[in-house]
Amino acid sequence: MDGTTKKCLQVNACKVRKGIIEGVYNAKSGHPGGSLSIADLLTYLYFEKMNVNSSDPEDPDRDRFVLSKGHCAPALYAVLALKGYFSDKELKSLRHIGAMLQGHPCIHTKGIDMSSGSLGQGISAACGMALAGKLDGKSYKVYTVLGDGEIEEGQVWEAAMFASHKAVVDNNGLQIDGPISEVCSPEPITDKFAAFGWHVITMDAHDFDSIEKAFAEAETISGKPVAIIQKSIKGKGVSFMENQVSWHGSAPNKEQYEQAMKELDAQLKELED
Repeated sequence: MDGTTKKCLQVNACKVRKGIIEGVYNAKSGHPGGSLSIADLLTYLYFEKMNVNSSDPEDPDRDRFVLSKGHCAPALYAVLALKGYFSDKELKSLRHIGAMLQGHPCIHTKGIDMSSGSLGQGISAACGMALAGKLDGKSYKVYTVLGDGEIEEGQVWEAAMFASHKAVVDNNGLQIDGPISEVCSPEPITDKFAAFGWHVITMDAHDFDSIEKAFAEAETISGKPVAIIQKSIKGKGVSFMENQVSWHGSAPNKEQYEQAMKELDAQLKELED
């Protein structure tokens, strides 16, 4: 990846993180930790990889994206706003009654391909989209993001037996009840997907060179689904949120909001200088 492209992605990812904090703070609830950990991935998908266009969100030939871990909607909303699907002013109304942006993705929102939130179901929906594309002779790709805690759901593995698309597992090691290793460990994640017939790739969730390399490899695979296991840091980008399970489902107060935005503004300034 050339330096200019990488810097543009890093700048956009930082803006996405600011959007996440803005939304969760104004909602006074939400899931900033897991949203921050997928900010780089979603930035790469929407600004570099996926065939999507905010001016034609219903294009039948567009690539599809399903956020299976739907509680991390603040990340998806922030990237969609930055991509131009709707105004970033909508982020401040996250989870408000009557607002466009609900606590979990809703298919009625511009740019959302699947309502999700009940964990384990998103990957099944993505499989259905992929099958429909094959039956219709379409060439679009389907991407889905799951959480490492989410893959404790049995439905995920039923879908894995059936799958014909690309899945990314956000492996940040934490879920709402604590470390996945202590709650109901799905490890070894790579071996499990391989056993279900998937081609498995690992990558650094916060290194755009690593992300690009992983997706480039995925493009060379045919005849089987691809699972990308991204090792990430929950709460990435905000010092006091990083690797803290307490930020799975809680919002920052005013002081914490100001500190988080100050840190992200400093990162953005450094990138833009």
